[in-house]
Amino acid sequence: MWDMIQKGGPMMYLIILLSVIAAAVTIERMYNLARARIDSNKFMDDITTVLKRNKIIEAIEMCNKTPGPIAHIIKAGILKHDRSKPEIKEAVEEAAQLEIPRMEKNIPILATIAHIAPLLGLLGTVTGMIKSFQVIQMKALSATPVNPGDLAGGIWEALLATVAGLIVAIPTYVAYNYLVSRVDNLVYDMERSATDLVNLLSSRRDTYEV
Repeated sequence: MWDMIQKGGPMMYLIILLSVIAAAVTIERMYNLARARIDSNKFMDDITTVLKRNKIIEAIEMCNKTPGPIAHIIKAGILKHDRSKPEIKEAVEEAAQLEIPRMEKNIPILATIAHIAPLLGLLGTVTGMIKSFQVIQMKALSATPVNPGDLAGGIWEALLATVAGLIVAIPTYVAYNYLVSRVDNLVYDMERSATDLVNLLSSRRDTYEV
């Protein structure tokens, strides 16, 4: 393996570094998004039951004990339970604006790696071919016949760099799309839960006013 890396040229080291970064970001994001995922339907059913009994403190404690962004934005709305519907909605939206960037943290790095890894591989291909042509030129100037062994080094570098770039880019792009879909699902659950809470708190307030 080490021999292949050396034959791949200097671009191989950059590609390997990118692969390590991509793996680290993927593992970190998958772990954090898995922790943020909850059964939003059950959570909202429990919150609804508690709020209908007018146990605001208990509902807030439930949010504190529940990990993830959904619990955070629901707590923000509950803290404004005695305000108007626009104020409750604004509080929930402000909380969501803080949570979404946290969920998307570092994911753009994967998109960048997926795009530049093949380019680095292509650059390695170009430099490898340049070396091959340099050998041909030197042989031509010295009137020495060119044999396949003379070109092997440059060809190795050209082929290995291209393959390495694609090997890193393809799974990285797959991981990027997977994580984006996970975030989108969480955002959808957040929006649905927030809408249910706003409607619930507004109906409670209207009932009290009547």
